[in-house]
Amino acid sequence: MEVPVSEDPKAEAVEGLEEVPVQLGRQRPTLTRFAPENPKPIEITDPVEITVDGRTMTVQNGDLLIDAVERHGVYIPRFCYHPRMEPVGMCRMCLVEIEGPRGTALLPSCMQRVSDGMVVNAESPGALKAQDGVIEYLLINHPLDCPVCDKGGECPLQDQSMAYGPGESRFVEEKRHYEKPISLSETVYLDRERCILCDRCTRFADEVAGDPLITFMNRGNNTEIATFPDEPFASYFSGNTVQICPVGALTAKPYRFKARPWDLTEVESTCTSCSVGCRVTVQSSRDELLRLQGVDSDPVNWGWLCDRGRFGFEANKTDRILQPMARSGGELAPVRWSEAYSAAVAAIKSSLDHGGPDSIGVLGGARLTNEAAYAWTKLAKGVWGTDNVDAQLGDGLPAELALGLPAATIDDVCEPGGTVLYLGPDPREELPVLYLRLRHAVTTDRVTLINAAAVPGSLDGLARVSLGVPMGELGRAVAALLGVGSEPSGSVNPQLLSEAAKLIEGEGPLRVVLGRRSLSEGYGPVADAVAAIREARPDATFLTALRRSNVRGALELGMAPGLLPGRMTLDAGRDYFSGYWHTVPATAGLDAAGIVEAAADGRISTLILLGADPISDLVADVDAVAALERATVISLATHHSDSTLVSDVVLPVSAHGEVGGTTVNMEGRVTALGRRVTTPGSTRADWVIAAELSERLGTDLGLTSIEAIDSEIEHAVPTFAGADLGKLEDPGRQDGVVVPILDDVAWTEAGLPDRLSFEPGDPTQVPAISSYSLRLVLVRRLYDSGTMLDSMPSSRPLTVAPEARLNPADFSPLGVDEGANLTLRTPSGAITVPARSDEAVARGNLELSGAAQAGALALCDPDAPLTEVRIETVDGGLS
Repeated sequence: MEVPVSEDPKAEAVEGLEEVPVQLGRQRPTLTRFAPENPKPIEITDPVEITVDGRTMTVQNGDLLIDAVERHGVYIPRFCYHPRMEPVGMCRMCLVEIEGPRGTALLPSCMQRVSDGMVVNAESPGALKAQDGVIEYLLINHPLDCPVCDKGGECPLQDQSMAYGPGESRFVEEKRHYEKPISLSETVYLDRERCILCDRCTRFADEVAGDPLITFMNRGNNTEIATFPDEPFASYFSGNTVQICPVGALTAKPYRFKARPWDLTEVESTCTSCSVGCRVTVQSSRDELLRLQGVDSDPVNWGWLCDRGRFGFEANKTDRILQPMARSGGELAPVRWSEAYSAAVAAIKSSLDHGGPDSIGVLGGARLTNEAAYAWTKLAKGVWGTDNVDAQLGDGLPAELALGLPAATIDDVCEPGGTVLYLGPDPREELPVLYLRLRHAVTTDRVTLINAAAVPGSLDGLARVSLGVPMGELGRAVAALLGVGSEPSGSVNPQLLSEAAKLIEGEGPLRVVLGRRSLSEGYGPVADAVAAIREARPDATFLTALRRSNVRGALELGMAPGLLPGRMTLDAGRDYFSGYWHTVPATAGLDAAGIVEAAADGRISTLILLGADPISDLVADVDAVAALERATVISLATHHSDSTLVSDVVLPVSAHGEVGGTTVNMEGRVTALGRRVTTPGSTRADWVIAAELSERLGTDLGLTSIEAIDSEIEHAVPTFAGADLGKLEDPGRQDGVVVPILDDVAWTEAGLPDRLSFEPGDPTQVPAISSYSLRLVLVRRLYDSGTMLDSMPSSRPLTVAPEARLNPADFSPLGVDEGANLTLRTPSGAITVPARSDEAVARGNLELSGAAQAGALALCDPDAPLTEVRIETVDGGLS
């Protein structure tokens, strides 16, 4: 928020100076301000009047003084204060004089709550002298290496030394020196000489992230930031400490010495590493992405990012596919775009001529923008007439669960005093910033959390009750929790169920976070749980915890079998879309597993992969390698994967920061994607390829630009009606809009076809566990190996190695030794991984991490309630 320039020069001095006149002595320069941490306007519900430097202000009763006056354009300097953390008053830079019954006192404004009649003097001689003294004290030992410091040009200490400091120093002694830099982690470096002990980094690690891995060490003048012995700063959120550090004490390895702030140009965008949809600024110099910074989006990420999302831009510059490739003589070789298009068109035309629309399959879409997802949906379903389209690879939720339930936003789930039933994956590993929001909701806003995870995870210390629901038993456990159904509750502790039931019976709405707890648990138990919740608590709302970045947007725009854009089923929306498209599929198509199986059988002859890698990522007991070898595969990708390497045509596409458009996060919030750099090589946007293929096949999609696609989406897709997609970058709209825009009443009044809804089916039959097998729990980690992580040099060393964890009590009966290599076998196949003991794993379970590397996804079937594995030692003996 830009604050108007006042007559008070001190009120105009802040971070991010546009003009800094060089002046010596104690005269304070006039500065132009831009405050990225400036509090946003709030609704005043309990107004009080205070007086600041003779000026009367109406503010919210109980607000912190430093925030209240800033909303009126009065900036009080600070170092330690951050609006998203509890104040500590450590730096003393925000001292002001406050009049009280016992006289005037110098007090830190970040610790004082406003009250009616408060009189504040922020410009008094005493306050100015105190600020002069703080700056002079900090500069006693702080090195004056601004020209080589990464923070130079965007440093609050640098700015405030000019605006609030004495202008000269009385100290001539040698400054202290330390070894530098110190590597706190793979991505964060510490320069101890620059640290001003503001406590921002340590408070963030402890209060916000829950990772108290850095702390103060020593005393007095020797106090410094340090990690614990032999424990690196191994936090998923360490990059946030670099962003909020007010000096250059903490720097990020991917950005260190790459550019100066005045060299950078930036655009606001959305992170696409997962479905939380954190708002970011994409910064570049010399047409190269150099940094992502978090933006304080109040309904989403509060300025925080996970490290995988923050440093994911490195993949844009490493191992990219830069030109089209086609298979010739059994090898992929670079070709011109015209040759690649000709090869792709020939394969598609042959399939349409000989096998009809059903002989074409399209996999993927979660990596696409909304505009690209609509273009490909229109091409596949509205031109070719195939419904064999699936944006998910068996690793999400069916469309009726993802889109057909009463929706909750992240803010709804984190509403103070609410109750949350968590039925999803470990958020810290799969949806990291959602974990930060949930953590704050529980620790600060009195949210009651009930966790139904199958294995211990990040929510155990936050939840009032952790039920520990075994694999496959989610439906019957939730039914028992809510007192519906007649089936037994399974093996969940009855006392825990009773405690959780009492919490749910409390006042207020029930919010449910819904996802796949593990990929080794099928859709059935999840659907059973939803059916029980809908029966017992019709007022419950759901936040869908889907992992892939824009999978929600792809589903909203029809990239699922039996679905059309706007949450319409194929039958309900056929007549409606006949007015917009050339054709509409005649029958419902196959899901991802069915498409791959049909390709292996020869029923699908052309398979198009939109950023998908079914060989590594498909959750199904089918042979994806055989399918891709038999079909003609056209792959649109940014990097090579196992699937592109066996493709017949590879088309290079634009990545994050290289293409504009919009995306949809897990709650249905549509936000803008900013384009900052030119696409490298001869890569092209996904929607451009769709339009070109359509034209070469003799049909005009009518989609000539992102603006044209947005216009058609708003007209043809009722859930996006009124979204005004082209203006989401305008001031005040960067937080986006939540779809569907029309409520149920407006939808019906407009005469639109019925929207998709969840209909309960028959209860899932959970098989009895054999004494000769264990229940498999696939655990995904933030740093599981994958195509993108392998292309991130700074984060690649953090890759998690695959291993099987068992309860120590299971080792002896199975005849297994710690560290032994085990073969895990199911009817679908087998993999070999090392064994580790872990008391946190329940008896009878086998927890497998690093599943992507291990190839364990092929052991699972999303249609089966659970996956059982038998263990063999590597020498072939049955354990």
